[in-house]
Amino acid sequence: MKLYYAPGACSLAAHIMLNETGLPHELVQVNLKEKKTADGRDYTAINPRGAVPALEVSPGVVLTQNVAVLTYIGQQSDNKTFHPKHDTIEFYRLLEALGFCEDVHSAIGALFAPNIPDVTKEKLQALITRRLTQVEAQLASGTNGYLLPTGFTQADALMAVILNWTGPLKIDISAYPKAVALRDSVFGRPAAQKALKEEGLI
Repeated sequence: MKLYYAPGACSLAAHIMLNETGLPHELVQVNLKEKKTADGRDYTAINPRGAVPALEVSPGVVLTQNVAVLTYIGQQSDNKTFHPKHDTIEFYRLLEALGFCEDVHSAIGALFAPNIPDVTKEKLQALITRRLTQVEAQLASGTNGYLLPTGFTQADALMAVILNWTGPLKIDISAYPKAVALRDSVFGRPAAQKALKEEGLI
């Protein structure tokens, strides 16, 4: 497999999970502004949307979007927590949790856009507060500090990456201690530390 990523972007979740599962993979860095890979290729020829992650699962076969990429990685793993059977409620709960992560992603990630009008920024901040409150409630619902009662999954990796953006965006999340604990727990895992080093973030 070949993961196209940008350092610290949401593709970091897929990077963490590739390390977590031990699946063989290559890494290709992408400059999202120029839409170029590190070796000078036109990234839009790989993913026409120009976003990361993109996961080349076989020559010429590319998956995009976090939910698809993270579900695929889980399906290739020996860890049953990462790939519950399709005909079980656990499988749909995992998809549900990944979808919830994307709700939080769209709220927090929107603040990276340049020149946001103040009125829009205020609306986004209100939405972020709602989303963080929902994250905190989910983590307090008897899931042992993770998004799902089955333990650490791809959804936790993605949520931790999104929560980590609150640092550079100067969003104070100290009022959400369970969210902070999830972020810190995930980034304390050896797979995450390895990914951070490989992306030049530590």
